[in-house]
Amino acid sequence: MKAPVAPTWLVPCALVLLGTVAHAQEEQPWLQDREYREGMGFRTGDFEIHPGVGAEFGYDSNYYQRADSEDPIGSLRLRLSPSISVATLGPQRSSDGAPPPSVEFRSGLSGTYLEFIPLTGSDTDKETLRDQRNVSGDFGISLSILPRRPWSGRLAADVGRVVQPTNEFVFPGATFNRWTPAGTADLRWTPHSGLFDWQLGYRFAGTFFEASVFQNLNNFENEANTRGRWRFLPKTALFFDGRVGFVTYPVPLYKTASYPVRAQLGANGLITPSFGLLVMAGWGSSFYAGDREDFDSVVGQAELKWYLTPSPAADQKEVSLVSSALVVGFTRDFEDSYVGTYLERDRGYAKLTYFIGGTFLLDVEAGAAAVLYPPLSDYGQPKGW
Repeated sequence: MKAPVAPTWLVPCALVLLGTVAHAQEEQPWLQDREYREGMGFRTGDFEIHPGVGAEFGYDSNYYQRADSEDPIGSLRLRLSPSISVATLGPQRSSDGAPPPSVEFRSGLSGTYLEFIPLTGSDTDKETLRDQRNVSGDFGISLSILPRRPWSGRLAADVGRVVQPTNEFVFPGATFNRWTPAGTADLRWTPHSGLFDWQLGYRFAGTFFEASVFQNLNNFENEANTRGRWRFLPKTALFFDGRVGFVTYPVPLYKTASYPVRAQLGANGLITPSFGLLVMAGWGSSFYAGDREDFDSVVGQAELKWYLTPSPAADQKEVSLVSSALVVGFTRDFEDSYVGTYLERDRGYAKLTYFIGGTFLLDVEAGAAAVLYPPLSDYGQPKGW
């Protein structure tokens, strides 16, 4: 039997100020997708600069992900996220009919300040949560080689600071705050008209914890991945996503190496000019070294999107973000856990994105997730802690 942790509820509301009107881009979480936090930007010679700032305010019922018996703390949360990026001129500013450049460059810097206003819990816990206020950030660069050609490649590197609490009472005041350098290399094949494309890639990621008590959780992950897409109808695309990872711990006192594998098939497209559907399903396994319980089950995502203003675009990937939308969806996945082996997350969500005058983005999201861990009794007291 898996031991459930109390569900977490988060209802954020974000307002993003863009430099000017945003352009078409596949929708992702607003802080991760540059089209959410950037507008058209400003041209300076052969480069364009994109400044932006975002604010997110919401309620988190269980920031520490505690069980009911551990006194969960409910809190209001405020996040402020300024950002800026510099890039070579994009297709929008290129001359009509001009061939694409041989190389495209982009760099970006963003930061996030996180503030808590606790509403429930003991006075001591409230004060402890207030002390969790912190600053995270990310800096990255990328280089696209022969973009928009039958054969193209991409190199990218970034480093970020992640802020995350721990729900372990035996380490009062310690957090899972960490630095995460990463790098990727991709090779893409897009023959003929571009209705089909296939990509092979490699990703490296390192994790280095700031708290000395968690130094034995430092790890490295190498991943080989492949993705393909076939647009067989004007409004529909089938795609495949496969990944094989190698997670290793230089100091394996408690955590052991794992070799997570995922393979998923899906479909994405516009059912009508007003409705889009994403369905993706497959299998995932964690494959831990030694005598450890593995995740071995279905993973996937289902999402239905209603565009409040019908878009004439045939492909959902080409629908402009200025098309305000209401989204409902569900995701199921797993990840390596700092406590025990893995954690399983089953999450339902609803989201409203609404553009105001093409300059302000209002983003309201509500979600509920069940976070499940395998039994920890077999592992005993963590060695080295």
